[in-house]
Amino acid sequence: MRCLLAGFIVGICALNVNAEVVTKTVTYKHGDVELEGYLAYDDALEGRRPGVLVVHEWWGLNDYAKRRARMLAELGYVAFAADMYGKGKVTADPKQASQWASHLTGDAEQWRKRALVALKVLREQPQTEGDKVAAIGYCFGGSTVLELAIGGADVDGVVSFHGGLPKGIKPGADIGAKVVICHGGADSFVKPDDITRFQNALNDAGVDWQMHTYGGAQHSFTNPGADAYGMNGVKYDKAADRRSWRHMQQLFDELFE
Repeated sequence: MRCLLAGFIVGICALNVNAEVVTKTVTYKHGDVELEGYLAYDDALEGRRPGVLVVHEWWGLNDYAKRRARMLAELGYVAFAADMYGKGKVTADPKQASQWASHLTGDAEQWRKRALVALKVLREQPQTEGDKVAAIGYCFGGSTVLELAIGGADVDGVVSFHGGLPKGIKPGADIGAKVVICHGGADSFVKPDDITRFQNALNDAGVDWQMHTYGGAQHSFTNPGADAYGMNGVKYDKAADRRSWRHMQQLFDELFE
């Protein structure tokens, strides 16, 4: 029995040694804007698998968003971290971040189109099972994936982590994606009236949705580097981070079972 167990353990170790998350940059364009995304997948897995689009916070496509893409790859997904601003546009300055984000969010159609271009890049990867795709986003990225959903994008589901709640749901909108909203109970950037309005709009549109609220969690609660930005109301929360990641996985288990 001990020999059999030892052999089993050796076999598992061998599998782990051979497994490797591969990452690469992918250059693509939206109109005249050159963009540079970040692809991650486990090359030990054979065949096509579900894809997940990752949309960054308003700081741009930084190391945090890329780390989330690698974490998704470790779970067995093909992850593509989109670049929503343009190649090399990353900042730690709130004023600059606000300017870049506002430039996109001020034109909802162009905002969605830029995200759709990234979604197309993800679908075209040889590792991606193109009819099984979801999207997640953080802060600005959370708002972006909600925009994708309410705009009728062909995605199975979206997860917004501490994102703003869009106002653009039209009566009778055809929203096929399942929606999960992970929200900090102490997030001062999202007002209670906004939550009620958005929930009512989702109900009116017949959306399959969930909203998880984490008591005491502030804005950007998933990002361990949030405190370093020195912004009021922005703070990492380890418990809310872990819980929200599990809620995301529960949706994916349901979508891709």
